[in-house]
Amino acid sequence: MTEPTKDIAAKLQHPRRSLGNRHRSQAEKFLSLSETDSSNLLWAEQSARQAVLHDFTNPDNWRVLVRIKLNVGDHAGIHAVLNDLFAVLGRDPVYLTQLEGVDMSESGMGILEAALVADPLDPDDWWNGISSDEGSILSFIERVGMLDMTDHRANILFSRRLERLRDSGREEDYLKLARVLLAQRPSNHEAWSALGRMHERRGEYDQAWLCYDQAQSNFPEFLVRDQFRERMEAKMDGRAPTPWKVPEVTQRVEFLKRMQKLSMSPSNDVRDDVVPDISGNTDIFEEVAHLRSEGRSSEAFFLARRMAAEGIDGALELVEEIRMEISDE
Repeated sequence: MTEPTKDIAAKLQHPRRSLGNRHRSQAEKFLSLSETDSSNLLWAEQSARQAVLHDFTNPDNWRVLVRIKLNVGDHAGIHAVLNDLFAVLGRDPVYLTQLEGVDMSESGMGILEAALVADPLDPDDWWNGISSDEGSILSFIERVGMLDMTDHRANILFSRRLERLRDSGREEDYLKLARVLLAQRPSNHEAWSALGRMHERRGEYDQAWLCYDQAQSNFPEFLVRDQFRERMEAKMDGRAPTPWKVPEVTQRVEFLKRMQKLSMSPSNDVRDDVVPDISGNTDIFEEVAHLRSEGRSSEAFFLARRMAAEGIDGALELVEEIRMEISDE
């Protein structure tokens, strides 16, 4: 049971800036040496890939990788790098259309630079660029609902952006968009915990518990739910007129139902907008299997958690199976 949680932790860790810088320096060194010995381009590319792997938030790591691809003449590789960058940026259709029928030897670097300027990877640079323009902020809020943030890097990137939005005082927007983010990748225990802290600070204790429960369920070694319960017991023990209680099953089910509905991609033409009813539904396991077969793992996860909340036999094992599946994506 420890290995899956380690995998999740590894995928959700903050980008390692120092390692990224080290590998980029190596890449630049090999790129320089390739002027006299082209065999160094292979080492340069490997180092550049490692730089992006360790720190996808540093634009210089992407730049050096594309430069090396240009030197190699790997135009298909440049296309792949840009497509990967756009996955980090939420697969915005505006960006993806720029890759259609383009000569990467001439336009690849230009497309990269335009994307990095328009949508900075550093959350502080991004926020500084839009914070003084209400129209840009509203455009971002609207755009989040249309993006694909299932890639774990995109989920981390947009989590950080939402933190900047929250810290600016736009708490309601943060609460709304954080759920959109988590509906697409429910294994992001850090974002669940941050959302729980926001609800706890606002005195919305049932919602806080539900978020902490999601965080700890996805990463059992992350004991935020247990710690929250201890805080509440210490706070209310004998001093509160109405002691706090863990939310009823019906509240948990409604919460999970809302999350499942949020996880339904608007681009999925074959789906049904109606969240299936569990009670008395003998085909519910088939519904979960159907969602998984279509790659709709987040929907399957929330449906399985609803089943577990209602005490359906075999649901807990199914939740764990899907959780591991999502963590490997």
